[in-house]
Amino acid sequence: MTRFVVRRLLQMIPLLIGISILAFLIIRLAPGDPTMVYIDPNKPPPSSEDLERLREQLGLNDPVPVQYVHWLENVLKGDLGFSLSGRRPVLDEIGERLPNTLLLGLAALMLTAVVSIPIGVLSAVARYSFLDYLVTLLSFLGLSIPGFVIALFLIQVFAVQLGWLPTTGMRDVREAYEGWRATLDVLEHLILPTIALSLASIARWARYQRSSLLDVLSQDYIRTARAKGLSERIVMASHALRNALLPMITLMGLSIPSLVSGAFIIEYVFGWPGMGRLAVNAALRRDYPVIMGVTMISAIFIVLGNFLADIAYHWADPRIRYD
Repeated sequence: MTRFVVRRLLQMIPLLIGISILAFLIIRLAPGDPTMVYIDPNKPPPSSEDLERLREQLGLNDPVPVQYVHWLENVLKGDLGFSLSGRRPVLDEIGERLPNTLLLGLAALMLTAVVSIPIGVLSAVARYSFLDYLVTLLSFLGLSIPGFVIALFLIQVFAVQLGWLPTTGMRDVREAYEGWRATLDVLEHLILPTIALSLASIARWARYQRSSLLDVLSQDYIRTARAKGLSERIVMASHALRNALLPMITLMGLSIPSLVSGAFIIEYVFGWPGMGRLAVNAALRRDYPVIMGVTMISAIFIVLGNFLADIAYHWADPRIRYD
């Protein structure tokens, strides 16, 4: 296991470098001029000489390989660059929004796990029953409806018509809450985006859990456990469910990037001040440094998610060995 961990960690280095090269090329070759964010529509437009001088200062006139080398050198020094639109270091931009996205992502991940696993188990145990067909129907609906449609529906029903929950943001800007009331205010704003972000994952996880559990229940060792006279509860809890969780571990590992990148559209619809909203605004403004910063942070968490999923495989099933 130690050799496997060290080998995987070393493999992350060229993988992340390859991702950075590909992302850098795509961003730099995309149409548009990032210097346009410096143009104030309320003031006279700058001259072509001023724009050319600005491009030279930003290094945009250098060949793309030279720009990438300069960017990589700065990243190795812990500098992700300077936001063109925010006029601030990218690390500061990301640092302000990363905790908000982690809060939303963790809440959505916990809700998905708590709801989907029991639903999948019940659907598998009651196979071909009315409950199973109902879960299947609702799962397909959850997978087919786009997330932004669900978000708009939740806002219309629970925020606009019923008035139970706030519509946007992370806090009530009209009030200066402190202490437990401030925490409650954040939780109230968290409910709707968490539900909107979780519904599709709940549907997908429930289907995977059902399929995995049905496969495990058909194995010989399950029949042997039942033949030994073990109760159905012990068979399910000690023999079937633990082995059926292996595919769920993969899903959880692949869901870790959402803790950082968030659901871009969901955050944008709800005005949640997270990484997703930052990335959307950066893309609209062609803010290259911010886009690269968000891309690389997301890539790191994707790689770590897969790595942690492999480690969790060994914990869930000791028969798995890494040579």
